[in-house]
Amino acid sequence: MMMKSGDRGTSLCSQVHRTRHYWFCWTPSAPQTLPSITSNRLHTKTPDAFLPQQYYPLLATNILCMLEKTCQALRDGQDCSLGFVAQLLGKVCMQGYSSFIFETLVPRLSSLTRTDPLWQRVIQKLLEKIPERCMESVITGLIFNLRGAAAVSRLMGNLVVTNKKAQFVLTYKLVLQQYQHPTRLLKSLLGYLALNAERRPLLKQVLQSVCQVWCNSSAIKHTCVEQQLYVSKALLLCVALLNLSEIEELREEMLQCMLGGVQCRLDSNIERIRRMGMVVGECLSHRLDMPGSQLKFKYEPDEEIIELKSLMESIPTKDSEESEPEHQSDDTSRLQPESETSLTQSVTSQSGRDSDSELDSDDDLTPYDMSADQEKKKSAPPRYVRDCLEALMSSNDAERVELSLQAAEGLLRKNVKATQEVSVQFCKVLLHLDDRYNTEGFQVLRQNAMVALTVTDTKPVVEYLTTEFYSLNYSLRQRLDVLEVLALSAQELSEPITNKHTGAQPIAAVAARDQSDDITHWRQIVETRIQSKTRRISKSATQMVKAVPNRYASVAGSFIFPLLRNYDRSQVTFDLLGTDHLVLGRLLHTLGLLMHLAVNAPVASQMGRALLDFVWAVRFHTDQMVRRGVMFAVCAVFLSMPSDTLLTDLSDDLMETRAWLADVAENDCDTDCRSLAVQGLILLDKNLTTQLQLPDVET
Repeated sequence: MMMKSGDRGTSLCSQVHRTRHYWFCWTPSAPQTLPSITSNRLHTKTPDAFLPQQYYPLLATNILCMLEKTCQALRDGQDCSLGFVAQLLGKVCMQGYSSFIFETLVPRLSSLTRTDPLWQRVIQKLLEKIPERCMESVITGLIFNLRGAAAVSRLMGNLVVTNKKAQFVLTYKLVLQQYQHPTRLLKSLLGYLALNAERRPLLKQVLQSVCQVWCNSSAIKHTCVEQQLYVSKALLLCVALLNLSEIEELREEMLQCMLGGVQCRLDSNIERIRRMGMVVGECLSHRLDMPGSQLKFKYEPDEEIIELKSLMESIPTKDSEESEPEHQSDDTSRLQPESETSLTQSVTSQSGRDSDSELDSDDDLTPYDMSADQEKKKSAPPRYVRDCLEALMSSNDAERVELSLQAAEGLLRKNVKATQEVSVQFCKVLLHLDDRYNTEGFQVLRQNAMVALTVTDTKPVVEYLTTEFYSLNYSLRQRLDVLEVLALSAQELSEPITNKHTGAQPIAAVAARDQSDDITHWRQIVETRIQSKTRRISKSATQMVKAVPNRYASVAGSFIFPLLRNYDRSQVTFDLLGTDHLVLGRLLHTLGLLMHLAVNAPVASQMGRALLDFVWAVRFHTDQMVRRGVMFAVCAVFLSMPSDTLLTDLSDDLMETRAWLADVAENDCDTDCRSLAVQGLILLDKNLTTQLQLPDVET
């Protein structure tokens, strides 16, 4: 399809022709467009027609007019060239206005190419003429606005096969590097590769690349959760598009990908990543059709899991606007027999009830009211602390153990003297207690009883728990239970003494707080404290919260110092700085909470100094949960330590600390780490301003 250069002006509308001089200033020193040049000259007098929201749709309309004239010229036997329009379209898209252009172009082009092969050929030739440096922006904007793989195939043809730049963008960049795109773009892209025999080898190539990334443990550690979710969607979509012969060909690679990727994700501390690995593992094992060895996990389904599973269903190849009427007709035909069947069943059941009612003579009898009946218990709940302890230690009666657990918290809080006599022994029994009888609410009852022991006889129980945390022959679950009990107890003890004790209701009601919930909950506390320390324009001065007596201030050191004592001592069953990074992440969050609750305590300075030394040793950890814990602990120290003491301790490392926080805020792959690093910088600047006694400046 060639067009003589002298005929170019006759095939373009006057608007495009007049703007040609401005659009082809290709030198780096003049990247401006006609709207920007006009705005710079006319300023506030710029006509509305030169606003991007109006100018670029108008330009797209003129491009459509030119394409229509080109198609007509080809039907008349004339030669045409699309080079100028291709360069114009590429320039517009590269400057960031592809959404304005394609919102106007795509619906019309999709409709015209559905029935006219000449339009398909013209658009495909237009895309082939796009300059290489503009190819990515044009392709991305085009696929983003198209609906369905068939529409992409009609407009692009085999461009991905003939153009290396387009192939790189479609098979690598949009799948593995960029993850901000919606799922429908992935469906259109991968469906486009699967629609044609010449493009299907590229689909297998994409699958192999995605498999390598998905099972790479380093990629899991150094990429954000959102990107991992995007890659998981691409993997499931690729597998769903394979036929049986291709599955057999790639079975070994997919099996290795499944086993390695699932294992790496199950080792992660982030629950969202673990569930992602479970779902993808189940879908892949089902697709590989491995009898007797299909993976099956237990998890609570949510919207993300439902979406991932839905990707394994067949992907429609027709346009969405074409497929809707067919779905409606299918639904209508499907509903018709169902309505007839339900009508038949209702008539049959009605006739059956009529015949049975004649023979049933018990309808006139009045039933007994059994709503208030209670199951008779064989055992009675214990009334004394020692009886409760004895039942938990030696009883083989499931009912008695359950009653003892239910009564334990109330007895321990009510009988202070008796509790103090057996507090350590009782805590030891509860820590080693197993759910042998599948007791309902076992974890909550056991945890509440241990918290009651800790707040009733604080020093001995805390000393026991912190010592046992680093002892041998404890499971990771027991060590996490110790940290949860210490955190809940510290929160309860930090309540003002003047208030009547009501317990830590919001937290005690949760059986085992997830790590993600832990971060969200305590980050809200940190953000609230930051807001209280920030002065804003047009707002009254913030009143500082008064320090009030509490039971935690005098024992805060016994909570945190023993936990910092043996963290670098590796044991046979516990390697905190090695493989047991799950416990390390939770430990850092617990230490940050203990530090936050110790604000205004006499020992806060020593606690903050010790915690900063510990954090400094693990600040470059590869696990995301550990880095989140580090950031949370740093924010807690900046909030709780006095400004003069903090800057005195950080005087030698102040610049390095700021540089480290700035680097995390800019470059860390985890969104939560970046957010907490920004908060840490805000708090550090606030402390600097306060200590240097700068004049009050509203920020």
